[in-house]
Amino acid sequence: MKISGFQKLTLLDFPGKVSCIIFTQGCNFKCPYCQNSGLIGHENEYLIPEEEIFSYLKKRQGILDGIVISGGEPTVQKDLDQFMRKVKELGYQIKLDTNGSNPDLIKKLLDEELVDYVAMDIKNVLSEYKDVTGVKVLEEKIKKSIKILQKSNIDHEFRTTIIKNIHDLDKILKICSYVKEDKMYLQNFEQSENVLDKDLQSFSKEELINIQNKVKEKYPNVKVRGL
Repeated sequence: MKISGFQKLTLLDFPGKVSCIIFTQGCNFKCPYCQNSGLIGHENEYLIPEEEIFSYLKKRQGILDGIVISGGEPTVQKDLDQFMRKVKELGYQIKLDTNGSNPDLIKKLLDEELVDYVAMDIKNVLSEYKDVTGVKVLEEKIKKSIKILQKSNIDHEFRTTIIKNIHDLDKILKICSYVKEDKMYLQNFEQSENVLDKDLQSFSKEELINIQNKVKEKYPNVKVRGL
């Protein structure tokens, strides 16, 4: 599997777990706000050997609870399931970060009990997905991934990075309607040197509070991160 980044410890990314994170190389989307834009392409001068990851995991057995597989988009990796099986053999729990574009693989991983937690990004209202992803996306695949997670017994969350240039309150409410009573997080866009579009804008704290209050009226399980 193509691994381009490795964070050896995180207390934040896998709820309730002490974990590490790997970042896979390659993504089928080209979101202008991506904080890991260097991982979008499928080539990188430096890839971390799987052996290095597994050597670390073996040494941390009993100390770490789990591993987060992020990206890029992990589901573009052809051997993702094989990698997960090896991680499971060491007794670790696995959290998968995904854009939901590969519902069949997500279902396969769930059916084979290879993943313990899934965080799925919902980029925009379905009819305007391309405005965020930069590529044509089949709406049915995103809908299917949402339904798969909602019907499963797996712990999961949905999340949307909200951007002032792209998302207004009506769109945010429409996105929330896709998951209804399920757990969802809205996270404010943060500008950095890594993002592709330097003209994107974040919401102010006052605007976020207003969004939170309006959303809570209809979808009480939606939270704005950072408030």
